[in-house]
Amino acid sequence: MSGMPTSIRFVLGVLIGGVCLSLPAQTPPAPYVPKQSDRPAPVEGDEPGFRPIFDGRTLDGWEGDPVYWRVEDGCIVGEITPATIVKSNTFVIWQGGRPADFELKLEYRISEKGNSGINYRSAVVPVPATPENKFAMRGYQCDLDGRNRYSGNNYEERGRLFLAVRGQLTRVTGDRPPVLVAKTGEETELAGAVGPGWNEVHLIIRGNTLVHMINGRVMSITMDDDARNRTERGLIGMQVHVGPPMKVEFRNIRLKTW
Repeated sequence: MSGMPTSIRFVLGVLIGGVCLSLPAQTPPAPYVPKQSDRPAPVEGDEPGFRPIFDGRTLDGWEGDPVYWRVEDGCIVGEITPATIVKSNTFVIWQGGRPADFELKLEYRISEKGNSGINYRSAVVPVPATPENKFAMRGYQCDLDGRNRYSGNNYEERGRLFLAVRGQLTRVTGDRPPVLVAKTGEETELAGAVGPGWNEVHLIIRGNTLVHMINGRVMSITMDDDARNRTERGLIGMQVHVGPPMKVEFRNIRLKTW
């Protein structure tokens, strides 16, 4: 403030000091102290750390064959028409990283004859029979389908195939078929939790434990102890599957990494 009249310096000092004095002290939150009466309870909305990875308007940050993938009404839409039947499964793939440990939440809606899935810890692979498909993937998949025969399964696309089906907690060892360790519910009852409209998927992927949930119900849990064949990080993508004309929509896609 050199060069200013003394009176102006005095007024500015009072104003600045007043502002500083008026700011409330930032009190850190009190540490959580467990009580005997506490029980686990749901939270409203997402837990801290989730961020959107789809802007709701464009496919910025995603790559896929535009013949099959577009944005419409705030959704990523995958569609096969009679004129665009696919010869091998193709994906729209997030380009923002190769997460290892993460949680993913999204909503999906699929046509009755649709077959789709959410791949993670995956890689883009060539398909010799259809070299024009630049967006095939290999890796873990949370299965989704319109007839609800597979929704929630853990299926390794172009890999070890069925790792866990709906209602199962399994261990994968690599030297035999996956071991059924326990049941998480009855398959038909869990199928009833998935409706024909919008459904919400929540994946929890931590270490070698892979949890698939739909609409708040645990559909499958896979413990992958097959160190030789499992993957520890990779791409995220959504699928349109070989078969009849279909449509699948995804929205509100959020990711939390660890």
